[in-house]
Amino acid sequence: MKFLKATLSFIFLCSISIGFAQKKEVKIKVTKVTDHVYMLVGQGGNIAISVGEDGVFMIDDQFAHLTPKILKAIQSVTDQPVEFLINTHWHGDHTGGNENMQKEGAVIVAHENVRKRMSMDQFNKERNTTKKAAPKEALPVVTFSKDVSFFFNNENIFIFHVHEAHTDGDAMVYFTESNVLHTGDAYFQGKYPFIDLNSGGSAQGYIAAIKKALLVINDETKIIPGHRNISNKAELQSYLEMLESIEKNVLAEIKAGKTEKEVTQNTSITKKYDDLGYGDWFISGEVLRKTFYRSLKETK
Repeated sequence: MKFLKATLSFIFLCSISIGFAQKKEVKIKVTKVTDHVYMLVGQGGNIAISVGEDGVFMIDDQFAHLTPKILKAIQSVTDQPVEFLINTHWHGDHTGGNENMQKEGAVIVAHENVRKRMSMDQFNKERNTTKKAAPKEALPVVTFSKDVSFFFNNENIFIFHVHEAHTDGDAMVYFTESNVLHTGDAYFQGKYPFIDLNSGGSAQGYIAAIKKALLVINDETKIIPGHRNISNKAELQSYLEMLESIEKNVLAEIKAGKTEKEVTQNTSITKKYDDLGYGDWFISGEVLRKTFYRSLKETK
């Protein structure tokens, strides 16, 4: 039951967070990452912007009610308009402001599975609820199947799809000259990841996504995760080691014929990382063990 509650708390973060925002003032914090790239933190997924002579290149947009504050925060950095908006995946805390941003003139770009999921009702079998399709005005107008590059603000911005990771439509964005990588929710700095199995995510794909990111970056790369703090290659490497260790432990349990309940209740599988604080938020060690079991069991 804890697993269900924790997982659904993220899937339906949009509605939960909007209600919370009505009670607590949300401030948008702007952090300068490099000369041209900034991170914006408010409520929901971390936003990144590239600013320069071509305009603003934006990654994710949090929730609709925050758009005025987000635009004001951007205006504190530059008076240029937002020309492009990239959605790293379909969840509402990363795409909730799409309709507003499209009205502002931004061209919305995402993996083709993002548009597919946003354009159709999404049924969640665990909760027996349906998230209604987004309005046409909120949908990406440019999609890609694998990779795409932009030449904007005097640098090559490389966007690449990572398969079946957090969802089936994840994209990472690498600012090649600035040496900054935005991972979307294919990386939760310092905490266990939410792997949305209902949206095509998988433990195997999540691990593969981290490996792909590590191939792209170097020791000086600054990483903007989907949530939490600016990171680096060393931290991401440690994150991969954590995921692979848990994968190995769960696979051993599956091979030994253990049930989902037995794996979920076996705290030794994640104890090392629980003790380091990875589970001290909405994805606990218990939730992660169950997620890994369900994902890995399907491939056996």
